[in-house]
Amino acid sequence: MTEKRSWTKAIFVGIWNAITFSRRLVLNVIFVAIIIAIIVAASSGDSDQLVISDNSALMLNLKGNLVIEKTYVDPAEEFIQQAFGEQPENPEILVRDLVKAIENAAEDKRIGAIVLSLDGFGGGGLDKLKRVGDALAVFKASGKPVYAYGTSYNRNQYYLAAHADSVYVHPMGGMLLEGYASYGNYFAEGLEKLKASPHIFKVGKYKSAVEPFTRNDMSPEAKEANRAWLSELWMQYKSEVATTRAFDTSNFDETFDVVLAKFAAVDGDSAMYALENSWVDGLRTRQEFRSEMTALLGEGEDDNPYNAISYDNYINIINPPLPSVPSQKDKVAIVVAKGTILDGKQKAGTIGGDSTAALLRQAREDDTVKAVVLQVDSPGGSAFASEVIRNEVELIKEAGKPVVASMSTYAASGGYWISASADHIIAEPSTITGSIGIFGMFITFENTFNYLGIYSDGVATNELNGIGIDRELSEGYKKLIQMGIENGYDQFISLVATERGMSKEATNEIAQGRVWIGTQALELGLVDELGDINTAIAKAAELAELEDYVTRYVTPKMSAQEIFWQNFFKNAQAVFSGVKFDRPTHPLLNTAKDIEAELKAFTELNDPMSSYVLCLECQVK
Repeated sequence: MTEKRSWTKAIFVGIWNAITFSRRLVLNVIFVAIIIAIIVAASSGDSDQLVISDNSALMLNLKGNLVIEKTYVDPAEEFIQQAFGEQPENPEILVRDLVKAIENAAEDKRIGAIVLSLDGFGGGGLDKLKRVGDALAVFKASGKPVYAYGTSYNRNQYYLAAHADSVYVHPMGGMLLEGYASYGNYFAEGLEKLKASPHIFKVGKYKSAVEPFTRNDMSPEAKEANRAWLSELWMQYKSEVATTRAFDTSNFDETFDVVLAKFAAVDGDSAMYALENSWVDGLRTRQEFRSEMTALLGEGEDDNPYNAISYDNYINIINPPLPSVPSQKDKVAIVVAKGTILDGKQKAGTIGGDSTAALLRQAREDDTVKAVVLQVDSPGGSAFASEVIRNEVELIKEAGKPVVASMSTYAASGGYWISASADHIIAEPSTITGSIGIFGMFITFENTFNYLGIYSDGVATNELNGIGIDRELSEGYKKLIQMGIENGYDQFISLVATERGMSKEATNEIAQGRVWIGTQALELGLVDELGDINTAIAKAAELAELEDYVTRYVTPKMSAQEIFWQNFFKNAQAVFSGVKFDRPTHPLLNTAKDIEAELKAFTELNDPMSSYVLCLECQVK
């Protein structure tokens, strides 16, 4: 028996060693290939350096969504994606990079025009779209034209296209501007069929984040609140687009009767519908558009039909990955808080209570930092993690450094919690904020297990015998948790009342978990001013009495090893430039992804007290 076991063990050890050897061999081959490619690229001299020809178009062939902070991607994975010509599943565009490229192009004598190619553009919050639109206005003011060309335009794509001097669409394309909506999936009946038992604890008449697990539809209260802020957001969109295109907001078609009548007048031709309603300035095939651009800009090289440089190449030229020399000037530090708020340390794209607090602590301990801007783009999350972050905001203020909160697309629930103690709060007119409420939720499966013939039983020394997913939740625990949630809500409205100079009664009236848009939040006293990140930076400098200063984004400290590998793969990416492609999509696949994302939003929550300040209804579609 012993010999047989030894023989069996030897087989498994041999297989494992073979697998380990193969894995290391493959990684080493890839590593050597990268090194060789970098050496070859370096030895080729200046022949492969990117150059910008005179009278070039800056081709804004945008892929993905606008963000204030990119989600962390492992440098090796990012390199492999690029080397094999793969497009990330959820590509992102850093809004400040895009704005910098456009504004730089306005002063760049080599750039003669901008071409917006938006078929792959996903969009972003109205605040982010507006920042890019404002940059395009600066470019146009320099006397250079902007052209937009697309197969079709959705709402986000058209917002940017509307800023062009000439908007073209393909004759076989078209557009239909849909309004804003807030739809979600409701799982109550599904959970019932699974015999699962959701346990919900909340405070706030409008705190509808848990409704998907208790109802099969949206509650009347949630519909009332959501309709109010969505209508205001839609009016802002219409006003800004109508002003840019120089037509009235009545030009937006919002009923099928009107749309169908207009489509009937053009025999159902979507492109002609867009042209007749002044959404676009002309219809062009791709070849016709290329010919027009060639006549304007001249012949292009390689695969470019006309003289142009892509956005990615342009940003690499004006923003090379060189180590920056720390300035000794006074600084306004910017700490980005983007994503769901979770406990502990988290990578970029998610807010970690400990990791974001560490960034704020960096700013506090840096003697050259005289003021801090907390840039928030979050629907909230863990109440505990939110308080950990807010505590650091208070410590910065105690250190004599003013803190200004700059609200981006979202600063709701926990996003508002971490902003509340700032010396000054600035929101965009379109910021989705408020949602001052709190909830707790978990699901037990005792009935599911019982149905399968699995039972839980035992003894304990007292009634406080723990909570398990395989056991029914006792009434005592239900009451205990609800009391904790009510205490958390009282802490939340007390915090807001103190920081905003309001009574608890008045705060409670505008709280209750209700969502507000930035313009409404200003009227209610939840924010101090409307503006963007630049407004916030200027305000922070004013509060710190700074005249000569620089701004600096605070980033996580990296080890020497992490810095080496990050720079290594960045340099490797410059060598490989595969043709990127969009992954195939299907409506059913997209719906499945939406459901998965909604469920994931709950499963990743990790508050140690299961107490959450989260606004799921804030997601706009």
